[in-house]
Amino acid sequence: MLDIKFIRDNPDKVKEGIAKKQVKIDIDRLLALDEARRGSLQKIESLRAEQNKLGKEDIVKAQGIKAEIKSLEPALANTEKELNSLMRQLPNLPLDDVPVGKDERDNVVLREVGSKPKFDFQPKDYMEIAERLGLIDTETAAKVSGTRFGYLKREAVLLEFALINHAFNVLTSESSIKKIADSIKKGYPAKTFIPVMPPVMIKPEVFVKMARLSERDKDERYYLPQDDLYLVGSSEHTLGPMHMDEIIEEKNFPLRYVGFSTCFRREAGAYGKDTRGILRVHQFDKVEMESFVAPENSVLEQNFFVAIQEYLMRSLAIPYQVVMICAGDMGAPDARQVDIEAWMPSQDKYRETHTADLMTDYQSRRLNTRMKRKDNKIEFVHMNDATVLAIGRTLIAIIENYQQKDGSVAVPKVLQKYTGFKRISGGPTSRN
Repeated sequence: MLDIKFIRDNPDKVKEGIAKKQVKIDIDRLLALDEARRGSLQKIESLRAEQNKLGKEDIVKAQGIKAEIKSLEPALANTEKELNSLMRQLPNLPLDDVPVGKDERDNVVLREVGSKPKFDFQPKDYMEIAERLGLIDTETAAKVSGTRFGYLKREAVLLEFALINHAFNVLTSESSIKKIADSIKKGYPAKTFIPVMPPVMIKPEVFVKMARLSERDKDERYYLPQDDLYLVGSSEHTLGPMHMDEIIEEKNFPLRYVGFSTCFRREAGAYGKDTRGILRVHQFDKVEMESFVAPENSVLEQNFFVAIQEYLMRSLAIPYQVVMICAGDMGAPDARQVDIEAWMPSQDKYRETHTADLMTDYQSRRLNTRMKRKDNKIEFVHMNDATVLAIGRTLIAIIENYQQKDGSVAVPKVLQKYTGFKRISGGPTSRN
């Protein structure tokens, strides 16, 4: 949620910002409602002050004032309802360095990293390889659960746990985090991440406060009406509210969490897209990071998150590109979004595997998550979230980039200490 005072002081900037995000909201109407609300509140407060000054002998006058206050309250309630509705529809404003654009075609590639594999054979699609090796079974999953589900089997499961172990080891390692933090800015806080296994269900009102449940995106969510709960679409949906209605001491910043969970998305808007395999599914596992920082460090923190993502991709030796998302392609809470896309040889293109979202104080205002400065000043924190590893998509990238001519799949060197094998070759004993 935006600061109403900021909107009053900068109406043209707000209009420009929401236009960049392809959102149409009548800011003049919002400001008129705000003025009417303040006028009504001032009138009611003035009447109450007058009422409090009256003595017992002024019963008739006091009753008249009470009746007048009561007559003003319905109009005030209606004004506040419409104002709050408009305020909640407002997206976060894009930062100045965010590219202007309408959709993904206007996103800007910042850099490409890594050498694309050169095969002396025609590279195969990951599902062709995975089905032959018995790693992914969508046919049985379709019988049991329906479309857009899959069974991970055999070495694919062990690879998943290897990826999770690798990610958590990096994010809880003081030396690794210091190295990455120093690459952003010498001396930038190298505080490690607190591991969390967050809930995968969330209350509707908290989901709304996270700005992840609106009329625009609610069809993407799985709702459990008997319990009045939603299944999360990502771990940050329940990591972000951990400090709802709290005041955090400045000395505790940056406050960083890394969580693992299964995630659920209906993929309502993905009809006909990536229907084969596990690239776009209803259920998937993900490692996610969330942080709470002082406002002056929020952009640095997002850059730090992207540096962690790149560190992990380089450690897996998967070619990738870093993309700055344009204003029209960003989510409503985002002030700045950076994606990482992994190279997929069979498709001869990059596909998104990571997102890093900077929300500034947009979510924290709704969650009432604040910080106390050393001088006791209270203000809203800034929040960042980002993908550490989307497991399914990372497995796809490994299978495609590490495929061998004989149909086997090599295991990235950094994961071999967790898996206990260097290659997946199928057959009765596929670990070699």
